[in-house]
Amino acid sequence: MPGPVAGTAARAAATTDVVCLGESMVTFLPSRPGRLADVPRFGRGIGGAESNVACALAAAGHRAAWVSRVGTDGFGDHLVEAVAGYGVDTAAVRRDPDRPTGIYFRTATDRATDVHEVAYYRAGSAASAMSVRNVPYEDVFRGRVLHLSGITAALSGDCLELLHDLTAPRAGRPLISFDVNHRPGLWRGRAGATGPDVLLVLARRSDLVFVGEDEAEEAWGVRGADAIRQALPEPGVVVVKRGADGVTVFSGPRPGTRSPAAGRAEEVPALRVDVVAPVGAGDAFAAGFLSATLRGLPVRERARHGHLMAAAVLTVPGDLTRPPARARADRLAALDDDAWGRLRLGPGWTGDDQEVRTT
Repeated sequence: MPGPVAGTAARAAATTDVVCLGESMVTFLPSRPGRLADVPRFGRGIGGAESNVACALAAAGHRAAWVSRVGTDGFGDHLVEAVAGYGVDTAAVRRDPDRPTGIYFRTATDRATDVHEVAYYRAGSAASAMSVRNVPYEDVFRGRVLHLSGITAALSGDCLELLHDLTAPRAGRPLISFDVNHRPGLWRGRAGATGPDVLLVLARRSDLVFVGEDEAEEAWGVRGADAIRQALPEPGVVVVKRGADGVTVFSGPRPGTRSPAAGRAEEVPALRVDVVAPVGAGDAFAAGFLSATLRGLPVRERARHGHLMAAAVLTVPGDLTRPPARARADRLAALDDDAWGRLRLGPGWTGDDQEVRTT
């Protein structure tokens, strides 16, 4: 079973637990359900896969940093201030005087339905100009873990080159965490870049991979957790997310070794949750899993901490919320299988004075 995140002596002395690199945008949330054309008012928030992970980790007591680029506009000011407000180190965020900060609008309905709408205004954004020439590598590699996602690779040719370089084998690199985050719409019109092929290469060069069972089938044509692991033989840990059915975590020695533990899989059921909005749950799961990984917890507890962090976000309207206190999350993650299966979490459950329901 994998232990705590390892590395060189310099890595062990790092002042940052996790560095997250990627675009964040200002999010406009609807005042009520309905088509974008019918929504009269929007509230302002923030959203971005990697900054969501950084904010959740910082809120859970870890030292997290966010690396990105934003415009020199008011939206850029708001993003940096809001992310920093969660306790995230934003010192490595660069300001671009020539490109805007990305923004997007979304409806309040479930992303899985045809009613859901998202309108992105991110083409030519400051973050899309991230490259090997303007991203500070001394900041990117200063943590124990570097968390990336496939969204960044889809933003531009420069961003794709950057992710290829960051995931390249090199002495003393941090553990590379990669969330596939397949977004077909972002790859349309990209000359010379095939999203599924790019994502497969990046995932196979990483150490810890998060991938949804549905997106793996859509991107790579592989069906089921075992087939996904076969498509990703190199990473030490592969987390296959199966929606309401939970996750399958492959860990231990990589497939192809002679160890009897090779290819070991652990099934960890999801929680029953009264869902308010599904946005941000995948990022929250990654944050919870990474948090427990940094602490050297067993695989089952890592996945359960991911489920608990996701449940915190699923029970609020936005992408971010306060996670449960660590001691409380530890108690819940340590429940026996029967007690875990009887939990039911609803809005407000993370409050210190709130009882957790069981059925």
